[in-house]
Amino acid sequence: MTQRIQIIPSLLAADITRLSDQIAILEGQGAQMLHIDVMDGRFVPNITMGPFIVSAVRRITRLRLDVHLMIVEPERYVQAFADAGADVLSVHYEASPHLHRTLQLIYQAGVKVGVAINPHTPAESLRDVMPMLDVVNVMTVNPGFGGQSFIPTMLPKIARLLAMANDVKRTVNIEVDGGITGETARAAVEAGANWLVAGTAIFSHPRGIAGGFQAIRDGIENDL
Repeated sequence: MTQRIQIIPSLLAADITRLSDQIAILEGQGAQMLHIDVMDGRFVPNITMGPFIVSAVRRITRLRLDVHLMIVEPERYVQAFADAGADVLSVHYEASPHLHRTLQLIYQAGVKVGVAINPHTPAESLRDVMPMLDVVNVMTVNPGFGGQSFIPTMLPKIARLLAMANDVKRTVNIEVDGGITGETARAAVEAGANWLVAGTAIFSHPRGIAGGFQAIRDGIENDL
């Protein structure tokens, strides 16, 4: 079972000097969530945002904040990001040797529980923790950089994860992250995804942020 489709702009591609104005545009377009990528320079090559940025974004918007921890030892920072204002916290399966314990920490912190999996990680890796999850983030690019191309061989994985959630009668949001455009969004939705993270396609669109958001909406219009 899944919930309604959400287009979730990724602030990794935003202009940090105009963040408040850009978020206001997205609010006007009907966005209900923002995606914040946290990178530590260890699990992935880049270093990006931390709790301070999450807290700053929390002060300028009421939109839900979907925080994606691409970091080693994520369990050390769960409470800090929850306190900063995260509504959803996703940790990577590959970075969490004690994943069950980390998911318990997220739940105890009072935020929605998510797991992200890299392209090489099979869906079946999450079978034993599926009853704990609110979100599964299927990386449709290799994590660490914005602007990459969607990996189409991830589509069957989306479908498998949705089937696994249905097997345990759990309402799980199947999120796709990486290379989402109007065209790839349609394919992801048809495979079973309902949360669509998009960065470059929104913030670098020739018709501006509103045009980028609308282009993805147009791609999945019949499913909204």
